[in-house]
Amino acid sequence: MGGMFHRFRRDETGAQLVEFALVLPMMLLVFAVIVEGGRLMWSYQAVASGVRDATRYLARVAPRDICSAGGSVAGYEAALTGIVRNSASGEALFPSGISVNSVTPSLECYTGSYRSSEAPIVGVTAALRVTFPFAGLVSFAGGGTLGTIDTSVSDQARVYGS
Repeated sequence: MGGMFHRFRRDETGAQLVEFALVLPMMLLVFAVIVEGGRLMWSYQAVASGVRDATRYLARVAPRDICSAGGSVAGYEAALTGIVRNSASGEALFPSGISVNSVTPSLECYTGSYRSSEAPIVGVTAALRVTFPFAGLVSFAGGGTLGTIDTSVSDQARVYGS
């Protein structure tokens, strides 16, 4: 019986399988983080693209004389919110992890030596909440609110509208 135990203890067949079994969970975790991080960046770029599209839309529909006429861009907020949210949701198979909290249009009038007396600049700012893919695990492990970040994306364009 002692010889058999001694042979079993010195036998190295299957050692690679044991090592692989020990490393496999870590490799799967790294792979999942890479995939989910890529999806998160894709979603963020989609929101940034939506803000850019909303700014272009606002620059096109706002009248050129909005500064001299004393106009406002607050009436376009619903349309701009729809553009940004549509771009953020997109055609994704899974939820993106980014939610658009609010979309705010802005107008600035710069005076100077332009073709007209004032140059209107419109801007769109979207407030976002980014929820990381493994936020549940982070909060379960005692990480608190490390699973979410509140940020904003903004863009500006000169009005060349009607």
